[in-house]
Amino acid sequence: MEDKQIVDLYWARSESAISETADKYGRYCYYIAFNILYNDEDSKECVNDTYMKAWGAMPTHRPNKLSTFIGKITRNLSLHKYEKYTAEKRGAGQVPLALDELKECVPSWDRVEQAVDDMVLIEIFNSFLGDLSIETRKIFMRRYWYLSSIKEIAADFKVSESKVKMSLLRTRKKLKQILEKEGVVL
Repeated sequence: MEDKQIVDLYWARSESAISETADKYGRYCYYIAFNILYNDEDSKECVNDTYMKAWGAMPTHRPNKLSTFIGKITRNLSLHKYEKYTAEKRGAGQVPLALDELKECVPSWDRVEQAVDDMVLIEIFNSFLGDLSIETRKIFMRRYWYLSSIKEIAADFKVSESKVKMSLLRTRKKLKQILEKEGVVL
């Protein structure tokens, strides 16, 4: 089923919207959640919570791209659950590694919330990502959006782990330079 049809089901308040979303995006959402939580049961719970959150968000919001909308909900729910785990000294996964790698080229987290509201920062990131080669952009997004491990990225792209690490390092440096040039306080 096409995304527009699924969104229409949400707007019509048809319960089949959830099953259609699960059929089309269940594995995608699970992948996102598991890369953050590294726990099967919690990942499945986040995926189910995603459907309910999407149900609540629509019909007041009609997403332009359903996969991005659903993926963002899953990612946010998973990160919240991860924060709960780390507060309880539990959890595992790529989250601390990926966030640590980015700490030198993104604003501090309390400033990020303020800066995200600023459309200029969003435009900078979009421009930055648009200027990257397709492979570099995919590697960057796999690491920092989907929080995939270096090993997994290398295997999927059929390159060495050192090539992935070097690509990420160069891309982070480029991002840092662009943000500094644009006057974003790091």
